[in-house]
Amino acid sequence: MTIKIVNKSKHPLPHYETEGAAGMDLRANLTEPITLKPLERALIPTGLFIELPLGYEAQVRPRSGLALKNGISILNTPGTVDADYRGELKVIMINLSTEDFTINDSDRIAQMIISKHECAELIEVTELSSTERGAGGFGHTGK
Repeated sequence: MTIKIVNKSKHPLPHYETEGAAGMDLRANLTEPITLKPLERALIPTGLFIELPLGYEAQVRPRSGLALKNGISILNTPGTVDADYRGELKVIMINLSTEDFTINDSDRIAQMIISKHECAELIEVTELSSTERGAGGFGHTGK
């Protein structure tokens, strides 16, 4: 599959780091560093614009290393980029740690996964079929 991308950043295009990788790293495209204080969030630009085929989405997800080592995550995760969106890809980052965290230009801040999806037709009914589980959820089966 091919995806059209406009790169207005000064960084290389996102790419898969290994043969088995599902995600491509997105990089911050900044004119100056941004420091996130504890519990602070910011919208970080990437300088990238994509054109996805209909039936596909891009999911923007946190990087596990940033989460584990620095307490940095992404809000609205996974963030969905729809096939008809043509704006710049931006990442809503949050600092969940107790220390300041600085994002520098070209830092790998998130990963992007391209995923196929279906469009469903919702049909309103008055009741649903029963199952053994029923309405059980939110840990109803125990630990």
